[in-house]
Amino acid sequence: MKTANSILSCFAAAGLFFLACTPTGTPSSTNAATPPQGTVAQVAQPAQTRAATPELESFRYEIADLADKLIPTVVSIQTEATVKVNDFGNIFGDDFFDQFFNFGTPKQQQKPRERKQQGSGSGVIVSSSGRILTNNHVVAGAEQITVSLSDKREFKAKVVGTDEQTDIAVIQIESEVKDLPVATLGNSDALRVGEWVIAIGNPFGLSQTVTKGIVSAKGIHNRGIAGYENFIQTDAAINPGNSGGGLFNLSGELIGINTAILSRSGGFQGIGFAIPVNLANNIMGDLVSSGKVSRGWLGVSIQDLNPSIAKALNLNPAKGALISEVFDGSPAEKSGIKAGDLVRSINGRLLEDANDLRNTVAALRPGENAEFEILREGKILKLKVNIALRDDENLAGISVDSSGKGAGAGTPETAKNEWGVQAAELTKAQRKEVGLADNAGGVFVTAVAEKTPASKAGLKVGDVILSANQKVVSSVAEFNKAFAENGKTMLLLVRRDKGQFYLVLEK
Repeated sequence: MKTANSILSCFAAAGLFFLACTPTGTPSSTNAATPPQGTVAQVAQPAQTRAATPELESFRYEIADLADKLIPTVVSIQTEATVKVNDFGNIFGDDFFDQFFNFGTPKQQQKPRERKQQGSGSGVIVSSSGRILTNNHVVAGAEQITVSLSDKREFKAKVVGTDEQTDIAVIQIESEVKDLPVATLGNSDALRVGEWVIAIGNPFGLSQTVTKGIVSAKGIHNRGIAGYENFIQTDAAINPGNSGGGLFNLSGELIGINTAILSRSGGFQGIGFAIPVNLANNIMGDLVSSGKVSRGWLGVSIQDLNPSIAKALNLNPAKGALISEVFDGSPAEKSGIKAGDLVRSINGRLLEDANDLRNTVAALRPGENAEFEILREGKILKLKVNIALRDDENLAGISVDSSGKGAGAGTPETAKNEWGVQAAELTKAQRKEVGLADNAGGVFVTAVAEKTPASKAGLKVGDVILSANQKVVSSVAEFNKAFAENGKTMLLLVRRDKGQFYLVLEK
């Protein structure tokens, strides 16, 4: 305990840490001057406070001055909703207590009970009339919404519109209100990785909390947070209750709506996500004007261009979105886009990957003519595409089967080859199952050997091989011929369930 107390004392005496903690019996320096007997050793004095220069003084209050301006534009949102909960017995199943304890409660009386549920979040004021940007998950299902300002004023608000696909919502203060501070919208496309940002919100009910960090990444997607994802990643602390709050740059411009965190504990661990304000603003425009979002539709299946596929297709650089399927009657088909094309840009804006194409097309207005730059067989083409309206209900159900199971047992098969694939002719039932026309060609994969090029590439039983090395495969004979050719790589166009994509097999 004495040792522990000594260590704590050392930390308490910060300016004298090294002097005070010199171990007993150990000379601090053989050359140190020893004071004469009868005199008192002079204790080292703390360094004098550095005189603040104008530059240092300005930097010292940079964030504080910004916070003073921006905090009033961020509001606290409290919601109330009615939820249904089952009684105690239903925790274990509908008839658990009846069967084991014979309570005899008539089943028709075992109805869910209703109770009020409160929620909280944040929002950003974007118009002097009281319009507020927030997250869909903050206000979804809310029957009553209360908005609290930094000056302690409170107002009732109503939902103008919500978009679950991007997790954006717009709410409106119901009463007439004056002197509302309004956030200035920035340009999130111009945001750079490494740029300083500050997040403002109400985490854990702590009003108008300010945290600082940097933009640690851009274009984050496939997080399972929303249908359309293009997140700004930041290490500015974001916690529960921050949802819907603002992410601002050092110019004081709103550049994102704080939405989610990546955490194993449920608390902040250095990775937070914000919806780019450009996307949020576009969604807000649709919600305010019509109450719903109109998204553009191209009519293709797309995938990222990995190095193996880029090499097989002789595409360089490996940026853009690869077209793996073109739907019949779609804007893409009408414009001349084909499977195997690489979309490099839309309206002059270069694309990074497939997610970038998906978000860019969704942001286009239905009926708009857009210019696509395509790379096909080493040649650059420019095509005009008339964008259609995306109907999510009609497009629902198109997915990729990941079960690895098929329905082709009992059909004539090839022998396994050195690629590790076994295939059979397609039956009418199998064509219908994967949505292929009778004259569309293709062979059905009936076996994939372990630890072979096919299994390593991800080919599965039940897949349909449509082409090999860009040659159509319409029969087992054509399959055998294609797979008998010598070579180190095999580029396959594969259909799984009702989606298509490219795979590269490598020896």
